[in-house]
Amino acid sequence: MLWRDTNRFHKRLEVLIAKDGKDVEIQSVVAEVPDILLKCVNRDEAALAVAQKVFKSLYDNTSNSGSVMWFLATLVAIRDVCKLVVKELTNWVIYSDDEKKFNSEIIFALIRSDLLDVREYNVQLAKLIDGGRNKIATEFAMSLVQTLITQDSASISELQDVVDVLSKISRRSGSPELMQQVNEIARNNANNAPGFAFGKDKKVLPNRANKEENSVNDATVADSVAFQDQVAHLFSEWCQICDHPNASDAAYSRYVMQLQHIGLLKGDEFTERFFRILTELAVAHSVVSEQINAPGGLSQQSSHISYFPIDSYSKLVSVVIKNCSVEIGPNKGSLLPKILSVTIRVIQKDAEEKKASFNPRPYFRLFINWLNDLSTSELHHDGANFQVLAAFANAFHVLQPSRIPSMSFAWLELVSHRTFMARLLTGNSQKGWPFFQRLLIDLFKFMEPYLRTADLLEPVHLMYKGTMRVLLVLLHDFPEFLCDYHFSFCDVIPSSCIQMRNVILSAFPRNMRLPDPSTPNLKIDLLAEISLPPRIMSDVDGALKLKHMKVDVDEYLKRPEGSSFLNDLKQKLLLPQNEANVAGTRYNVPLMNSLVLYIGIQAVQQLQANKANASASAQQINHNTMDIFQIETATEFFRYLVTNLDTEGRYLFLNAIANQLRY
Repeated sequence: MLWRDTNRFHKRLEVLIAKDGKDVEIQSVVAEVPDILLKCVNRDEAALAVAQKVFKSLYDNTSNSGSVMWFLATLVAIRDVCKLVVKELTNWVIYSDDEKKFNSEIIFALIRSDLLDVREYNVQLAKLIDGGRNKIATEFAMSLVQTLITQDSASISELQDVVDVLSKISRRSGSPELMQQVNEIARNNANNAPGFAFGKDKKVLPNRANKEENSVNDATVADSVAFQDQVAHLFSEWCQICDHPNASDAAYSRYVMQLQHIGLLKGDEFTERFFRILTELAVAHSVVSEQINAPGGLSQQSSHISYFPIDSYSKLVSVVIKNCSVEIGPNKGSLLPKILSVTIRVIQKDAEEKKASFNPRPYFRLFINWLNDLSTSELHHDGANFQVLAAFANAFHVLQPSRIPSMSFAWLELVSHRTFMARLLTGNSQKGWPFFQRLLIDLFKFMEPYLRTADLLEPVHLMYKGTMRVLLVLLHDFPEFLCDYHFSFCDVIPSSCIQMRNVILSAFPRNMRLPDPSTPNLKIDLLAEISLPPRIMSDVDGALKLKHMKVDVDEYLKRPEGSSFLNDLKQKLLLPQNEANVAGTRYNVPLMNSLVLYIGIQAVQQLQANKANASASAQQINHNTMDIFQIETATEFFRYLVTNLDTEGRYLFLNAIANQLRY
């Protein structure tokens, strides 16, 4: 992926945020970050370049809390791909000007999002205070510590050097009384458990006197054994409520109010850790391992699923989401995106650690339960339903088979499930179509290497059959969806997959009656429908813009005389050797498809404009086309490719034309 792709992403994100775009739209853009960076040749370099731009935008929009939240979410997405980002962000903060360095709101947000190396920052900030001589740094440190005391007391323990320096300053005569009070509270917070701990006599961290003697884990308070025990106790209580024969909505609501009172549903760092531990507990209790004696006396490890813990946890999440809202920037929003984000990280970690023994069934059950509980087919809930389904679509995109192959079958069943696919494609004026199109592209990209080489081992063959069944359901129930996005699908389906491609290309709108091809003296060009252009929602000229060829194509079509466009075209259609080895072809197939369809569209529009009798009709049809050009120019372009390309290129070129021979 080239640098211009990262630039385009950053500009699109800034525009959406500046225009107060919908949360779902911004979430969708942020979800693309890992994909964009993973395609870059130098991933770390690209990640740091994007992070630097987002970091600048973060400080440029400090007055808008909503913008700050989304830029932080983008930095978190970059951090998940490139761990170097945390170190660089810490350096950018430390060595920036005073206005940025001492912005307590941004620094606090970076700390709470785990985007700063707090230990390194602690050392550098203690030096900046300079024993109290640097008044700006001292006042900033006071403000930061005060904020952490009230909103994120767990992080105080990692700023021990700063607390020590402030302690020494506070003991001097004439030091402000507020500094002495804050320092005392900070030291107590650094030594004690957070305010929502259940057992008053339990200490989550050892006191400072024992800190030198005991080896303390670097994990924060919320990751400590005591906190996990407390969450386990809460989960046990909830399971008992769910298992009670007289369980009611009133009992569920009382339990959620208890969680709110404790402070675990604020949407902050502790909320994330609370739900992460709950997810891990539910999955661990669901997957029960047992020894099975195989023939020959060998012992094999097997596992069966107990779904009660998963069902109980999914019920808790559903009740929390329906009854709670949290502050998201200036507005109130749902906890669902945050909980889905936590679930994604748990799945990724589980799959990475267990490799081939990873069991996706608990997670599949979890998602199905949520889809059943949180989405609805009722039309009067269309807007809220779309927000829920879009959040799940973004989550499934992150969990795509290319990233977690061991979850492929569960993933395919999830995205094609009646509670997801049908509702996403049916409601909200087709706003869900781009989300499902992206998921199908994810599926085709995963299948492409196996289909291209016809490497259909049994698992791949089953995946192929499942994919074909999904396409047949779409062909029957949502043919317009396949019609509108056929171009982007054909870009990622190997040319050898004729059956799969033909299923997509055979789709036609349900309100259209196709003529009988066996009708005597049938004149296709005389049919009224032949003049209506089909709707194409894919980015037809996207590949041309990516290669900076669109301007050259337009210039060639307007003024072909003396142009070197055709002479240079063959080389531009070829992939670099390293990309060709991966793609299995020497040609840039998306670029070929884009070139053929774009020029074909321009030629047809010009032909219709030439035939139109009234200038008004010509303007209506040709409202966004280039200046008038001769149709023969487009014909000459196609003739050149047919005669000058080699066998492989000619086959791909004719395929690109055949892909447009639809209804």
